[in-house]
Amino acid sequence: MSELIKSVKSGVIDQVNKSKLSEKAPKNELGKDAFLQLLVTQMKYQDPLNPSSNTEYIAQLATFSQLEQMQNLGAMTSNSQALSLVGKNVIVKTKSETGTIKEIGGKVDFVNMSNGKAHISINGNLYSIDDLDSVIDDTYILEQGRPSIVEKVNLEYDYEDPAELSFKVHMGEGDTIADDLAVFIDQTLLDSSVITLKDNKVIIDGSVFEKAVDGTYNVTVIFNDVLLTTAKDMVTITVKNSTVRPEEAEEPKETQEAEEIEDPKEIEEPEET
Repeated sequence: MSELIKSVKSGVIDQVNKSKLSEKAPKNELGKDAFLQLLVTQMKYQDPLNPSSNTEYIAQLATFSQLEQMQNLGAMTSNSQALSLVGKNVIVKTKSETGTIKEIGGKVDFVNMSNGKAHISINGNLYSIDDLDSVIDDTYILEQGRPSIVEKVNLEYDYEDPAELSFKVHMGEGDTIADDLAVFIDQTLLDSSVITLKDNKVIIDGSVFEKAVDGTYNVTVIFNDVLLTTAKDMVTITVKNSTVRPEEAEEPKETQEAEEIEDPKEIEEPEET
């Protein structure tokens, strides 16, 4: 109670007592202990000629009871939240003595309960649940590390100046790293012999377009990571100055093979001997 009664020296409140009070209650917060002390102080120093009524005291006590229940409920909710974080990826923000904010991320190993307060363990260190900033879903982390085509490009193959074509890819990171890929042009899968992967760059041999007609073709890339990531609508190839007519264009290998197979009904049965 003495913390609420300040000594005044030369018209200035004694700062020593003020610091003691700040240690007990966080800045800009009124704890239940401070609230109770205020109530007791009010009763002790009320005007004897105009005392507060019992109704006023009952109302203040009811307010105090509500405050205590809200604080207890808040603590229970906070602790329950901490327990549900075990095994999840989180980010906490801590402040150093110089006021520098530092972000620490990792998976919560366990929760430590001390004096009714929850602390979460990240990389072997304990942090207050009050320092929690973000909770990150495992799928989100996988998505961030998935392979991809680096940028959207429109490549050109000119029959009058034939050359190989290339585009950049990101092969992934973490649990979703790929070491190989497959390339489709429209619906046709390119043979691995005409595809080169070097320094995160996909190189397509110019021979692929020797029998292609003028037009724009879509490229789809499938990476061999654990999620079999598919990247499309990022690369297009425009063929120009082609001398190949549409009816002369080379059909996909699957179609050619299908045409070479005779209809079983047209196969003549062997003559009986």
